Amino acid sequence: MNQATVFLVDDDVSVRDSLSLLLSLKGLRTQVFASAESFLDTYRDDWRGCLITDLRMPGMSGLELQQALTERGVTLPVVVLTAHGDVGATRAALKNGAFDFLEKPVDDEVLIDVLMNALRSDAERHAALTAHADTLARIDRLTPREKDVLGLLAEGLQNRDIAVRLGISPRTVEVYKARMMEKLQCRSLADVIRIRLDAREDSAGS
Repeated sequence: MNQATVFLVDDDVSVRDSLSLLLSLKGLRTQVFASAESFLDTYRDDWRGCLITDLRMPGMSGLELQQALTERGVTLPVVVLTAHGDVGATRAALKNGAFDFLEKPVDDEVLIDVLMNALRSDAERHAALTAHADTLARIDRLTPREKDVLGLLAEGLQNRDIAVRLGISPRTVEVYKARMMEKLQCRSLADVIRIRLDAREDSAGS
C-alpha cells in the first residue's frame, strides 16, 4: 500500500461502489472503508496517497477522523466530500488542515482534479522528507572535525579563518573540507550551504 492510493471512507455502500469504480476507470488505485474506525484500525505509516472521507457517519465523523489523524501525525492529504456541507463544517475541516472540501453531488472532473492534486502534494512531501533524511544520514557520516568545517564554511568563513578558529593549519582545513564535500556529495560551496541549512531546519523543528 506504499503505492499512491485514494483511501475512501464512507458509510454509504452505493457511494463507495460508485466512487471506487470512477476512480479505477481513471487509473487511480483505491481502498474503501465503511467507517472512520476501520480506517484508523487498518492504517499503516507507510501508506502513500490521499484520503477522501464523508462528513456525517455513524460513530466517528469525518471531522473527528481528521482530528484523530492530526493527533497521530498522519500527513495524508484529506479531502472532505459530503452532502451535509455548511459554512461551519467547511471552516472546521479547513482549519484542521483539510486539503479540500467538496459537496455531493460533485462533478467527476472536479473530483478527479482535486484528488490528483492531493496525490501530487503527498508525493512531493514524501520526496522532500526522503531527501531530508538522506541529507541527515550523510551528515551523520562526518567526523566531528568535518562537521566543524561544514558549519564554519556555511557561515561564510574562508579557509584561513577556519584554520584560526579551529587551531589548525589552512592545509589541514583543505583536507577536512575535501573529505567533507566528498561524503556529502557536494560539488560547490552552494551545495554545502544548502545542506547545512537543511540540517538546521531539522534541529529547529525538533
